[in-house]
Amino acid sequence: MTTDQTIPAKRPLVLRILAQLVSYVFHPLFIPFYTIVFLIQFHPSYFAGFGAYDKFKLMSATALNTVFFPALSVLLMKGLGFIKSITLPERQDRIGPYLAAMIFYFWAAWVFFKFQPVPHPAIASFMTGVFITSIAGLLANIYFKISMHAMGVGGLLGFFLLIMKSNTMLMTWPLSLALLVAGLVCTARMLVSDHDSKDIYAGLLAGILCQWGAALVIL
Repeated sequence: MTTDQTIPAKRPLVLRILAQLVSYVFHPLFIPFYTIVFLIQFHPSYFAGFGAYDKFKLMSATALNTVFFPALSVLLMKGLGFIKSITLPERQDRIGPYLAAMIFYFWAAWVFFKFQPVPHPAIASFMTGVFITSIAGLLANIYFKISMHAMGVGGLLGFFLLIMKSNTMLMTWPLSLALLVAGLVCTARMLVSDHDSKDIYAGLLAGILCQWGAALVIL
């Protein structure tokens, strides 16, 4: 298989820059935070009656548990020499970050279930789906390098499909946007990483199915 260094060299520079930009903006660490912010800002009923401060606390808790602490864990692992690069190019490099993410995602789901005045069980279901996706990623990583980016946008797409099915808001433009983002991210990873189509499709499917599985149990 080719490496991360050889594949990008085959692509035009502008295309590589755009693909890297998409990969950074829609990094899997950001997807849960983006989703919660979307619900807070646009869902007509989940956060009805919530004040600005309560919304800020919920967004802050999400950012800490799904972005800051997992990212800090990766940086610490790199500083201590446990992983070769923060881009996690090798499967063995991904084991520690997966385990760290699982801890923080579990805690976020637990907080939404038990300690926060969460306005709707769908929020806890979403974070549980994110936690289950991290478990699926760790298990798949034993056999092949499943795409973390694809799992992230797969989870986003799967959750938006659940909201559409619930008929709690008009999902025409959000679902269209989620499909566009999923297509852009998966294409970007094909262009600037060593992932093959199996890694991408498996990640996308895992993200969708884990969200649906969590919803089947919780909602």
